[in-house]
Amino acid sequence: MRDWPHRFLVCGTDTGVGKTLVSAALALGLGGHYFKPFQTGCKDGTDLEFVQTQTGLGPEHFSPEAYRLKEPLSPNQAAALEGVRIDPKRVRLPEPVQDHLVIEGVGGLMVPLNETELFIDWAADLGLPVLLVARSGLGTLNHCLLSLEALKARNLECLGVVLNGPLHGANRASLEQRGVRVLGSVQPLPEVNPASLLQVFAAISKLSNP
Repeated sequence: MRDWPHRFLVCGTDTGVGKTLVSAALALGLGGHYFKPFQTGCKDGTDLEFVQTQTGLGPEHFSPEAYRLKEPLSPNQAAALEGVRIDPKRVRLPEPVQDHLVIEGVGGLMVPLNETELFIDWAADLGLPVLLVARSGLGTLNHCLLSLEALKARNLECLGVVLNGPLHGANRASLEQRGVRVLGSVQPLPEVNPASLLQVFAAISKLSNP
């Protein structure tokens, strides 16, 4: 099984690519601590609530968001509607008793947090390794390769890429031909529950994936 870092970021190539599902699988499989510092779209439910519900982990495995914003917009836009300015330098990471801290990002790497800072700027300040989650289907090659270039430009280690969605072998092969480390492909789950999340964890934790 893969040796996961004690602290790492789960980031996406875009919004809605499956970061929360993968984060839930990792938090459950590692018995770790989940933290999402920047949450938008709270009026429709939060990712923290999803991970709590679907993993069944106790409250000691979670920390509240640093920013909870109502509208499902980019953080800078959602904050502006509430008269708030996000200051990422004020965000403090939890110091959990668990061995692993899984930090979920927001949107894609280049999403703005305020008028001058992007999410990837905060990630670069942390300097933690990044697991990148991407869609499996059409359009993912451009999004994925651009995101990897952005990580490389900021000297951020990429643990690998998880492709989420219907199986698309050609896209995976195209990424691997360019030296991208694909940890696994997560196909749509009939039901999200602890058992299915542990299957996802096992699939992306293998040292060698087909």
